[in-house]
Amino acid sequence: MSEPSAGWIEGREHLLPVRIYYEDTDFTGMVYHANYLRYFERGRSDFFRIAGISHTELLKLAEPTAFTLVRVEIDYRRAARVDDALLVHTTYDTIKGPRLMVSQRITRGEELIAEAHVQAVCIDLRGRAKKPPREMVELLRPYFETP
Repeated sequence: MSEPSAGWIEGREHLLPVRIYYEDTDFTGMVYHANYLRYFERGRSDFFRIAGISHTELLKLAEPTAFTLVRVEIDYRRAARVDDALLVHTTYDTIKGPRLMVSQRITRGEELIAEAHVQAVCIDLRGRAKKPPREMVELLRPYFETP
């Protein structure tokens, strides 16, 4: 059995195809607004997966590491509907202390559906902010913005 696709990386950007199913929509037939958060989460997680970073392995470190979102700004531009084929675009822009800055957008062909600016924070298992593991930073470094 083949593994589900985690998308691919082009340059600094991770691309993840998402198909809209009936379950994703509200009574109007449009994607329910909160579901865009799910698509953005999949983009961030699958970017990590392709870059060689495993959430499971981060939890097994001597100093376990997890993430929490501290800021999400979403601009909804167009409605997506059942059967649409979307593409989630994700870039990890930079790390500042414990914070990871992420830019994301969802497109349908050339049309912008939604865009987000996300700040995630590395935390320990008590929920306290901490610097990300050096190994993780090194795996992400090729994808950061250059000044």
